[in-house]
Amino acid sequence: MSVNDTAKNDNSSWNRQVYHRLKLALSLGLRRQFFLAVCDDLHLRNQVATRLHSTLAYPIGQVLSQPSKAQENSTLAYPRLVTLRLNLNDPNPILQINQWLANYPPPIVGASKDTPGRPSPVPAFQIVGVEHLTKQPVATQRLFLHHLRLSEQYFSVQESSRFLESNLLLWIPRPWLSAIKQSAPQFWRCRTGVFVFAGEPTPATQNSGYPERFSNPRSLDLGYIEQSIVDESVTQAELKTAATELKFKNNSDFPAETQGNGGHKTQESPSTGDLLKAAPQYQESTNRSGTGNNNQLLSSLSHISSELTELVIATINTNIPQNTEDYLQPQQILLEIEELHQKQVPGEVLAEAYHRLGSLYRLRIEQGSTLENLMVAIIAYQEAISYDETSPQLPDILNDLGTLYWMLYHTPPNSEEGQTYIEQAIEFYQLALKMISPQTHLETYARVQNNLGTAYGDLARFSHPSENWQQAILAYNEALSYRTADMDSLKYAACQNNLGTAYWHLGQYNQPIVHLKKAIAAYNEALVHYKPEQEPLKYGMIQNNIGTASWNLAQYEQPVQNLQLAIDVYSEALKYRTPANVPGACAATQNNLATAYWHLANLSQTTKEARQKYLQLCISAYEEAIALAHSLSGTPLSFDLLASYNNLGLAHYQLVIDKSFNGDKATRSQHLEVSLDNHLQALNGLSKQPEAYQTTFTYIVKTIRAFHNELGIQGQNLALSKVPSQLLPEILSKL
Repeated sequence: MSVNDTAKNDNSSWNRQVYHRLKLALSLGLRRQFFLAVCDDLHLRNQVATRLHSTLAYPIGQVLSQPSKAQENSTLAYPRLVTLRLNLNDPNPILQINQWLANYPPPIVGASKDTPGRPSPVPAFQIVGVEHLTKQPVATQRLFLHHLRLSEQYFSVQESSRFLESNLLLWIPRPWLSAIKQSAPQFWRCRTGVFVFAGEPTPATQNSGYPERFSNPRSLDLGYIEQSIVDESVTQAELKTAATELKFKNNSDFPAETQGNGGHKTQESPSTGDLLKAAPQYQESTNRSGTGNNNQLLSSLSHISSELTELVIATINTNIPQNTEDYLQPQQILLEIEELHQKQVPGEVLAEAYHRLGSLYRLRIEQGSTLENLMVAIIAYQEAISYDETSPQLPDILNDLGTLYWMLYHTPPNSEEGQTYIEQAIEFYQLALKMISPQTHLETYARVQNNLGTAYGDLARFSHPSENWQQAILAYNEALSYRTADMDSLKYAACQNNLGTAYWHLGQYNQPIVHLKKAIAAYNEALVHYKPEQEPLKYGMIQNNIGTASWNLAQYEQPVQNLQLAIDVYSEALKYRTPANVPGACAATQNNLATAYWHLANLSQTTKEARQKYLQLCISAYEEAIALAHSLSGTPLSFDLLASYNNLGLAHYQLVIDKSFNGDKATRSQHLEVSLDNHLQALNGLSKQPEAYQTTFTYIVKTIRAFHNELGIQGQNLALSKVPSQLLPEILSKL
């Protein structure tokens, strides 16, 4: 089956792609854009339009299937997207937009005594209901087309019109697309992009019978994002992967690590750092320089998608390389593609030109990905496939498309559509694998399997985590079947590390002992191929991973041995994760080390003398982690700093109340004061976390009681003098 046949037979996949292209086009922030969305299936149209509105503005209720009433468009918050139903009595979209803006002008924001403020941006508008013109008199239909012909002036002449600052999305069935082309050619030429959805025609009269569909956008497979059911509230140490090898076909990768968020920790026990997900990182370019000549140069292109042209213009205005040749290259390729279209050259020639455009932007993405660069590369590669589905480069292009969609998920602000992007990436990877075998494309096959494993790991964040992590493990193992250490030791090690991370995650859901042991085995296999003198950061990272898995395994079996192993490898990791080269990673490992010491100190097998020693080491490690965190002001941390404050307070408290502690009153007072100070520090940041706030408040009360028990009434008074006055009434009632 050809690629095109696959796409045509899977309307859901096709519509999902079209939806995301349309959503991204509306989200790019470009002004004065006019889009046509063509959809014959009105049920599908309703769901897509609803989804667009709920994503870009706020839920629209029944506006798509109810008669137009101007007052129903009033909202408390000024929208970014407004949905209007075409007025069949006077079918003039531009007039409706201007009337809406007259009734609800953009509010002034940022006003103060010293500054007048500025109006909010004019929203974009999507117009629905054109399909009902089919049931109207011919005169009404002609009037609609007449208004479209006249509306060209709103795009080019009336500089004072508010609509010039806005975008328009007009929903039409396919017959009206032909009518607009023929009867409103000026309006047609003003279009920025046309988005065609696949679906069977629906009689317009049936649309009013489906209002209930608007409350269930999940019924349309556009990648509805459910709440992640991955439970990260368990106490867990920071876990990292090596440079996840999500690569383009030229073997350039994106080596880095991203962070996840942990939940609230268990009572009376120190929490550990949060979990780092297996994902590369990118760098966004934000420097821009304007130029007006590019729009004029590319304005005459008639055979190339307007969407692609506008995106290329947006990237040309982005100051990436300063070299003139590099700067003009996208324009030259577009002009060449236009010429090839005019000459009606064979499809494979056009495909090669589109492929060169995609590859150019792929190289730019490696220097720093932006939303526009990603979209140009995606559209160009998809165009290349559409013109030549027999190219020997097809598996590599499909792998690249999978990687681009994966990167789209990791590029702000698209995380809200993450599940759909990841699913799209998986589809491309799987399609690539159907076209190759390890016997004919050994390196590509192993690379795509590794990428597929990474994508399944990301998908586990959204749904069915156990099943998706199992799929990730299958993909990584398949990659390792054909990627040996002799072929490329670093790629082999990276894949082993990813396999270890997948086993660690799977162990959080079932068979923890089995899967954690497999995780440790995979990490150790990866470690063999990283030389600390050559790859110190990766070596230290995998040591940290082994410590995390060992710490986790200690919760199930052989706690003394596994906690001691965790402490040993965390200590080894800190030789390479130093404050000088990676302070954030160093702080996370110190936090993990402190937690391991805490658990070891509180085992029943631990002697009194050893308990005191471990608690002192725990305190030192937490203090180092917190000090490093403060030195990284404004930098995101991979562990919960407020939990670390609480943990440090607990360690000081535990040290003093332990019967084997033999310090004098001054020393006892010092430890309790530090304990109270750290709990108060944590409490200050937990006002919006009621459960964690109440737990910390309980720690404070217990510490004040310890002041009284250890130091008498003077000690209690000292403790109360440190407590903010607003907390005193509640604290005194509990003493």
